Amino acid sequence: MTYIVSAFLFTYKVIPDKYAKGINTLMDKSDFLSFFIVFLIVGSVLALDRKMLIRSFAGYLPAIFGGLIGASLLGVLGGLIFGVNPINVLIKYMLPIMGGGNGAGAVPLSQIYQTVTGDPAANYYTFAITILTIANVFAIISGALLKKLGTKKTTWTGGSGDKAELMRNGGIIATEDKDVKPSMKDLGGAFLLGLAFYALGLLFAKVILPTIGGAPIHQFAYMIIFVAIVAATGIVPNNIRAACKTLQNFFTKNLILIIMVGVAVDTNINDLIAAITPSNMVIALLIVIGAIIGSALVGYWVGFYPIDSAITAGLCMANRGGSGDLAVLGAADRMGLIAYAQLSSRLGGGIVLIIGSVMFGAFLK
Repeated sequence: MTYIVSAFLFTYKVIPDKYAKGINTLMDKSDFLSFFIVFLIVGSVLALDRKMLIRSFAGYLPAIFGGLIGASLLGVLGGLIFGVNPINVLIKYMLPIMGGGNGAGAVPLSQIYQTVTGDPAANYYTFAITILTIANVFAIISGALLKKLGTKKTTWTGGSGDKAELMRNGGIIATEDKDVKPSMKDLGGAFLLGLAFYALGLLFAKVILPTIGGAPIHQFAYMIIFVAIVAATGIVPNNIRAACKTLQNFFTKNLILIIMVGVAVDTNINDLIAAITPSNMVIALLIVIGAIIGSALVGYWVGFYPIDSAITAGLCMANRGGSGDLAVLGAADRMGLIAYAQLSSRLGGGIVLIIGSVMFGAFLK
């Protein structure tokens, strides 16, 4: 509701432009969103038990593919209802919705489209960002509904908030139970550690290995990989791990509403309303539902809680990237799963770019 109401207030100038510009300055020029995500990733990954960390990351790609398959099947079904060709459903609806957001999904997809077909990128992007925006709202609402379902079906979920777990019979290390109380020096070390991981991810994404198989790899994807490797080795002392978790708790509890307002400032309610046609609504909704079902089923098969798998491997593929991840996890009260959400948006989005380049070449060239 913070996101939707704020978008309404900004669109109709209830909040003056000078404040909207100030919020944009905070979010864009200072890259506050990335700053926020960095400490959520470091805190959530370093708090995982090492054995569970390895098992969960190994099973996560199948859960992502489960969501993609489910989204494709139900999306095609929706297209058949409204007389839309299955190929068009996959190319114009499924790919942008499941592609990792705007900057990492719709924009590079439109660039690939132009390169392959010779048609202007804007011809693809205009519809892609519209259908993605509709799906993003459905994803946020679905996150809230899955949170409600989790309160009724407690065996289907690993909990909520910062202590949310993805693996069944797995676990978060309860650093508080070990009486590890981080000092100010520990918090400073955790802060610098988070920035160091981000810098390393940025170095690989921009200089050392910016693409793999022709697909660009986001700095957060590299960052998650490096944090996971370090966490698996166990070389980070418990006091620093506890400090990382404390920073994560502080950000999620005190700054999440600021993030919701910052995301809403770029959402135009009128554009969303204009795109609300029966066919677009139903097909987008079915793609989101397909992502939920596919990722939940495959996630359960590989040892995940189905609700948490649906939220991370499903909904966090079907939203608007990093900002969408925070909106979905906020609605679902699952901020402890931010690392998996970012894997969906970044690595999962990279997979969709590869699929898109193949499909454009096969069906549109």
